Amino acid sequence: MAESIPALSARRRWVMLGVSMAAQGASALYANGAAFLIPVLHDRRHLSLASAGVLVAMPTLGFVLTLIAWGALVDRVGERKVLVSGLLITAAAAAGAALSGPYVLIGGFLLLGGMAAASTNAASGRVVVGWFPSHQRGFAMGIRQMAQPLGVGLAALTIPPLAASHGLAGALALPAAVAGVMAVACAVLVKDPPRVSRAEALPEALANPYRASSLLWRIHGASVLLVVPQFVVWTYGLVWLISDRGWSAGAAGVLITVAQLLGAAGRMAAGAWSDRVGSRMRPLRTVAVAASTVMLALALTDWLDSSLAVVLLVAATVISVADNGLAFTSVAEIGGPFWGGRAMGAQNTAQFLAASAVPPVLGALIGVVGYPLAFALTAVLPAIAVPIVPVELESSGVGARVGV
Repeated sequence: MAESIPALSARRRWVMLGVSMAAQGASALYANGAAFLIPVLHDRRHLSLASAGVLVAMPTLGFVLTLIAWGALVDRVGERKVLVSGLLITAAAAAGAALSGPYVLIGGFLLLGGMAAASTNAASGRVVVGWFPSHQRGFAMGIRQMAQPLGVGLAALTIPPLAASHGLAGALALPAAVAGVMAVACAVLVKDPPRVSRAEALPEALANPYRASSLLWRIHGASVLLVVPQFVVWTYGLVWLISDRGWSAGAAGVLITVAQLLGAAGRMAAGAWSDRVGSRMRPLRTVAVAASTVMLALALTDWLDSSLAVVLLVAATVISVADNGLAFTSVAEIGGPFWGGRAMGAQNTAQFLAASAVPPVLGALIGVVGYPLAFALTAVLPAIAVPIVPVELESSGVGARVGV
């Protein structure tokens, strides 16, 4: 069956892409911005790196708990309602964390906000997949996936100085405000892509894609391995620059922001590349090779105390995020209109489950073996991912879905 994309003006399509990207960015600001509280928690409040890591991992743990549920809700009620309700709850939870004193309450609100912020991952992805044709979808999803590094970049630029001058409350007030604004924007500007009813849908559109082949399972598995270096450099890059390299918090925040901007552009470029070559998996395998290589180089230069290590941190930040849009677009295309939400939810659940373990595990590992060996061990995971990426299944057309 030929692909059918509903008619919509180009301007409206790109406006909704921008809004969905900003909604995703609001969630990224909230979920990943918590990591930039580690210097304050560690240096001023004297929490160990492992303890601080547990606290700031609460938003990503919240993502893990609800991503599939939000995806199933998207499949049932549509994208707009999920985006608006999820962002409103995120704003309220961030405000609750800002106003709380005990770490247990702060952690509880951070967890709740992460559970709500997960809504944007499934819903905003469906907005893109539902409104853009396949020959533009990789590029469009690459733009949408820019939201995460842009959100992290904004967090790196704003959270550390806000925490330094206004404490945790001042730092957490920012993601609360941004989430509230984006909830209103989604309510006004987002329109759900139309789709046929379940009663009218073809059997293959309703069929469980996980039973048809190992394609989705292998994409999920490779993505889990590839997300670890991404969160290693996101979570501990700032701390490494300050504590190991002697940078000021302001200078480190600027560098991390620049790296995230470059990473955002890299995601867009990777999406355009996949459209041009007609494959998501071949570029994904190349990214896996590059991620392993750059993490090994970072480990070596840090061990040698070379100034090139800072350059390689930026390179690792750019390369480690390039896979997300490729995998996410493929998962959405394979899932189709009736399984796409759940498939994207499963994709992100697996990734965030791994990501939530990074702050406490890497914090403890760095405390024992130091940064160079921790970086080197991280490089092993994308190397394992290389043969898992299902290039041959994609090339043979196994698991392909239509009617997105």
